[in-house]
Amino acid sequence: MTRTAAPRPKQPLRVGVVGVGYLGRFHARIYADMPDVELVGVVDVDSARAREIAEQHGCEAYTDYNDLLGRVDAVSIVVPTIHHAAVARPFLERGVHMLMEKPIAPSLGEAEELVELAERAGAIFQVGHLERFNAGIMELATRVAQPRFLEVHRLGTFVDRATDVDVITDLMIHDIDIVLSLVKSGIRHIAADGIPVITDQVDIANARMEFENGAVANVTASRVSNKKLRRIRVFGKEHYYGLDYIEQKLEIVRAVPDEAGGKWPKIVTEMLAIEPRPPLDTELAHFVRAVRTGERPLVDGRVGLEALRVALLVKERIAA
Repeated sequence: MTRTAAPRPKQPLRVGVVGVGYLGRFHARIYADMPDVELVGVVDVDSARAREIAEQHGCEAYTDYNDLLGRVDAVSIVVPTIHHAAVARPFLERGVHMLMEKPIAPSLGEAEELVELAERAGAIFQVGHLERFNAGIMELATRVAQPRFLEVHRLGTFVDRATDVDVITDLMIHDIDIVLSLVKSGIRHIAADGIPVITDQVDIANARMEFENGAVANVTASRVSNKKLRRIRVFGKEHYYGLDYIEQKLEIVRAVPDEAGGKWPKIVTEMLAIEPRPPLDTELAHFVRAVRTGERPLVDGRVGLEALRVALLVKERIAA
């Protein structure tokens, strides 16, 4: 009688988190709770902070990211943007899969270098455009076809975080990425304006993007408003979608033929409640699945690179 070999147990994916400040601590928690994932260690220049997070999740604490090299299969980089390239290079050179918080780097040259390094090494390189994993945006993306006009507002109160970058690369880049993913066309022209209000960086900005296929997007971002507003409106032929990111409600407005034979179509409105899901949990699960299967991430390095390129063009228009 021939015996069938027992299946080999799946090896845990060994992951680390570099930078466990405001956002990185959530990366650590989510990885620690994932099945078939081992959180090997966390890194932070604040040794007390690293020890605190490590103790919460039963992993090692380091102050030097080089200590993770050779110990992990994948890593989240959640440090200030100016340090992205220096921290990422040694991991990518060893083929370590990477989730890099957006933007990839302060300059397009550095960002291109990292993307190309990941491609040469055969490493999964996912960029942390978190809003792509917002349940409402994921639902909207399945419905929108050939949008003609998009209007996006992302307004928030001031917080003492991410002030090393302006509002374009901090907040607006999320909506630039979403708009690019929905329109799927090259940009023909950008007009933009913005001003510093509290910091020495631009704190409130507006950009108008005109696309080669005729679509137009108007995007506003502020981190100095007195209330939170996150909303996108998408207009197409005979339909309109309005998504409230915070309330997770999708308004669908359509023009349909009047069954009574009237001269004009009827306007039908539907309000769709979206089942909310924590977007960071969804994003990290997507990253882990991409690492395990080799599938291209939804927001890979090239996608993140294009969002950064457009964000930098917006900044150039403001500075001009």
